[in-house]
Amino acid sequence: MSRPMRLGDMTTVEAAEAVTASPVVIIPAGAFEQHGPGMPLATDQIRAEAVVENVVAELGGRAVIGPPLPVGVSPHHARFSGTVTLTTTTFAALVREYADSLYRHGWRKVLVVTGHGGNNATLTTVAQDLLTTHPDLQFAWTPITALASDVIAGMQISEVHGHSGEAETAQMLFLAPHLVHKDRLVAGAHSRAGLGPLAGLALRGSAPTLTARYDLLSANGVLGDPRRATSDDGAAIVDAVVRRIVAFVEEWLTTEIEGGNDGKQDNSYRRSAGGRPGGTRPHGELSRPARNGVAATPTSDE
Repeated sequence: MSRPMRLGDMTTVEAAEAVTASPVVIIPAGAFEQHGPGMPLATDQIRAEAVVENVVAELGGRAVIGPPLPVGVSPHHARFSGTVTLTTTTFAALVREYADSLYRHGWRKVLVVTGHGGNNATLTTVAQDLLTTHPDLQFAWTPITALASDVIAGMQISEVHGHSGEAETAQMLFLAPHLVHKDRLVAGAHSRAGLGPLAGLALRGSAPTLTARYDLLSANGVLGDPRRATSDDGAAIVDAVVRRIVAFVEEWLTTEIEGGNDGKQDNSYRRSAGGRPGGTRPHGELSRPARNGVAATPTSDE
């Protein structure tokens, strides 16, 4: 019998074995916030969990799915009903304590996949702190949509796009179409000419970062026109994201740094433990195999 992909489905005995057989723990992180009138509050977590499930399945037992982080940093959406947010301090504490717990059991590679751009700054801070507190822990994180920026550039997207817009809606149409209310999808702020002065500054590229509440950026909380989204576009985005994360993890598994904890990198490496056992693919997984790719540097917010 094969070991479960999710750490939470394992017994303590299986978890102990997984430290060696599955040396990477991948944690899906999301948010609990408004996604316009047509998509659910848990959109970011739904996307993160689906991506992580596909990644772990492609890795064939060499990684496990860790405990999720379903609520994130969302004060910029707090004026919209249903939004639940953590402070950056609370979210950082959760990530650190997850990482510390996994570390104490023997894991030395932790990857957080976040479906919410509002978590990015805090994840960067945690990564820096862990270099000091856990110098032999390798902590990585990645957004979702930003990894497929080349795919999104080829879509029909609005001049202004982002949260709950074409790319995010397309992913949901592919991953969880039953939760998308197509009849309620409406355009939000989608052209620079229609932006107010503050929104224009906040959404300007190649400029200082101005953080603003979403109700000041878009009356319905949407950036772009989600009516343009298609399931096929969503499949292309998710496929690109999954194969690029898989490519990163596969290389990561072969490049564990040896040496002490003095902050100096040792040039000797060894291959981490963990084979690639066979097995069936879980329900809802991408139908096409992961291909080689290069992980991109995260830049976008959603």
